[in-house]
Amino acid sequence: MKILTLAGVLGLLLPLASPALAATPAAPAALADTEAPWVAAWATALQPIPQRAELPPLYRAPEVAGRTVRQIVYPTVSGHVVRIRVSNEYGRTALVIRGLRIARSMGGASIDPARDVSITFGSKQGVSVPAGANIESDPVSIEIAAGTPYAISSYMGQEQTMVAWHRVASQINYVSSPGDHVADASGAGWRQRFTQYAWVSGLSVEAPGATTIVAIGDSITDGMRSTINRNQRWPDELARRLAGEREQSIGVVNLGISGNRLLSDSPCYGEALEKRFERDALAQPGVRAVVLLIGINDINFAAMPPHAGLDCDYPHTQVTAQALIDGYRRLIAEAHRRGVRIYGATLTPASLPPQREAIRLAVNNWIRTGGAFDGVVDFDGALRDPAQPDRLRTAYDSGDHVHPGDRGYAAMAQAVPHAVVAAAAGK
Repeated sequence: MKILTLAGVLGLLLPLASPALAATPAAPAALADTEAPWVAAWATALQPIPQRAELPPLYRAPEVAGRTVRQIVYPTVSGHVVRIRVSNEYGRTALVIRGLRIARSMGGASIDPARDVSITFGSKQGVSVPAGANIESDPVSIEIAAGTPYAISSYMGQEQTMVAWHRVASQINYVSSPGDHVADASGAGWRQRFTQYAWVSGLSVEAPGATTIVAIGDSITDGMRSTINRNQRWPDELARRLAGEREQSIGVVNLGISGNRLLSDSPCYGEALEKRFERDALAQPGVRAVVLLIGINDINFAAMPPHAGLDCDYPHTQVTAQALIDGYRRLIAEAHRRGVRIYGATLTPASLPPQREAIRLAVNNWIRTGGAFDGVVDFDGALRDPAQPDRLRTAYDSGDHVHPGDRGYAAMAQAVPHAVVAAAAGK
């Protein structure tokens, strides 16, 4: 994962016209994770936006050039010092942010001006992130309360476009009228709304002794078809469960991407999980345990008919249970090299035809009995209809027979065994 301190960025930047963005030699933007007790409190996985002349409405990014973008995030660990990660992972030109602030959200696009601080990079108010790079901000002091919404506002460069996002955020975010509105407390002027995250890919807090569980996978981890703006994804429910169990020092971050596959890239659904695993999961500060739920799209997309124009299911790769198992083994080895425990989640029912259902069952049997994972999270057992085990329980079905609804996601959170929590706590 290419994460730069500001000193690293300085050697790559082109000269900038704005003095606020001009770079001068400075101390690194943040201490390395081995030198300070940083822990991931919130994160999201970005994916490139398809670059085509004609795109369906779902893939058209909002206009952000010279405007302010306000994004709402919910940290899962409390602390008094925060830093923000900004990503230009999929950019082809520099990502220019002329001002960045974090504030306590008061609902909608409004913020509390008494709890609003500027985010800096090498003590500068703006930053230009080179194509393909990520950068951590300076640490700044602000009271972060787990489970509470915070607004991250970024005033974008005059030529900036959105080329990457997290498409299914299940969260309403906001774009202002033209101009610098990062410090605006009122939500009245934020006319444009969008339901993605962009360029802000992580929020970490200084929290000695705290650790993080990473949830990574596809749309069922991403929380597709959960209630928007309500944080009803299963990782959200797990974070609430841990808070209720007085495990406040363990955060949960969600790196699911809807449509994602273990083995194949997609024009719409991001890089294959095995390619993004180190960056999106293992590089999170404070990660001690990973819950992996991936593979149903690998099984399904081969059967999807090709589409003219934007074919999000391309390539329509045929997979076997063994190919998925081999992919899991590679991720397990990668996690273990980093000293991180990894828990395999069984693939949930999806009303599949017999040939594809046979692959799902073979994969689940290996996850349960193969002994390669550090443990098993039996989401299949938690969600399946006992009378028809290839289907979701009716009470847990969102209505499409693939994705759980809010009640189903809550049941998934309860199915995470305490061994995962103990691993995250270092026990």
